[in-house]
Amino acid sequence: MARLFIGIWPDEAVVEALTAIHRKDQRGVRFVPPESWHITLRFLGEADPDVAIGALEGTALPPATARLGPAIDVKAERALVIPVEGVDELATVVRERTRDIGQPARRRFFGHLTVARLKKHADMPRCLGQLFSAEMVVDEIAVIESRLHPDGARYQTLHTFPVPRDPIAG
Repeated sequence: MARLFIGIWPDEAVVEALTAIHRKDQRGVRFVPPESWHITLRFLGEADPDVAIGALEGTALPPATARLGPAIDVKAERALVIPVEGVDELATVVRERTRDIGQPARRRFFGHLTVARLKKHADMPRCLGQLFSAEMVVDEIAVIESRLHPDGARYQTLHTFPVPRDPIAG
């Protein structure tokens, strides 16, 4: 068993755009390092990696273009996030294929990329509300293991699945 999620790693252009965000250290705010930026399609929690991978093998994944923006926002008062549109259909397929694996998906899907995590009563970072716009064609999704550490989670890709390109969009 491992702590797993299904996600999308941002491409180089999106990572480059994300690095331009003002990320000044401050008490109670932990900015997510670039190697950990991702878009979660479904958090599984404790699950068998082989079962998760097996559930997605042979799945017809829909083409997707992730559109990040329009600005950095707050989610549940504890995370700074950039909303992501365009991956809802992909998330629905992933959730359907993995519905009996790990913990139940309790919430409606909200596509986002987490920029920072905040402790209770931390002052909001200056980047809150900063405009942000980026787009990427999703080429693959990944089954990712998350190992918790005192300084933040560490991620390892266990398996990837190709996402076809939209023939109309090229």
